[in-house]
Amino acid sequence: MDNPLVNLKDNMTELTVAQRKVADYIIQHPSEVAFLTVEQLARQVGTSTTTVMRLTFNLGYTGYSEFQKGLQTILRNRTAPHTRLETNLKHMDDNNLWGYTVSQHLKQIENVMELISREHLDTIIEEIFVSNRIFCTSVRSGLPVGQYLTHGLNRSLGNSKLVNADTSDWIDDVINMYSTDLIIATSFPRYAKRIIEFVKTAKERGVKIIAITDNYSAPIVEHADYILPCDSTSIAFHNSPITAMIVADYIISAVAIKNSDKTRERLDEVNNILTRIKYHHSQ
Repeated sequence: MDNPLVNLKDNMTELTVAQRKVADYIIQHPSEVAFLTVEQLARQVGTSTTTVMRLTFNLGYTGYSEFQKGLQTILRNRTAPHTRLETNLKHMDDNNLWGYTVSQHLKQIENVMELISREHLDTIIEEIFVSNRIFCTSVRSGLPVGQYLTHGLNRSLGNSKLVNADTSDWIDDVINMYSTDLIIATSFPRYAKRIIEFVKTAKERGVKIIAITDNYSAPIVEHADYILPCDSTSIAFHNSPITAMIVADYIISAVAIKNSDKTRERLDEVNNILTRIKYHHSQ
């Protein structure tokens, strides 16, 4: 399959003025367009769906769907681990990897403070408090975030469960979910389909969805009630959970502090059991 972005650039002079406007938008926002319907794209550009369809026909595609699949393919290739590693190696000073790593994460933490307001976080904390049950879900690189959230929230509230969306076990959980439940889903590139299937199915049952993901054009956003954008780029090939862990840590801390009486009571009970079974090493 050819590269739709290259195809657009090579044929720009053959397009009408209206079609060039659409083409410019696609070239500037490929990650967003990869998951927009033809109606949404037309609305974003301020044109008609007919113009978008004619553009794809003129480029040699059978329609917008085929063009979009090609766009999704090249974006997946861009986010493939080996591609990320090769790209990062070109811009890296390997004599100061430690300093470069710390600097990268400090910038990401500063950016997330600008992207997520305290008011938005307060609303999310309130949703957590009013939920009957909380299901944290993620796969692969997002699992540390899901595990950390589950452990921390369950210590305070006692109603949190980790669901690994990579297995089919979520189907047994989702059939018993209701509008009083909440899912906190972590989804990083290359965006596992199992998570999307899980949250989409839960959303159809009225479950509220909080999405921790790398940007607003991620496919999980379509099904989310609340978005927590957390940059997951690293200096190597992997998705880094560091920024998302900062946000998760805030959520855990805020829940514990705002619900301190219940948290203290639960922690005392847990500690009594751990002491009785001699769980910790004695000095």
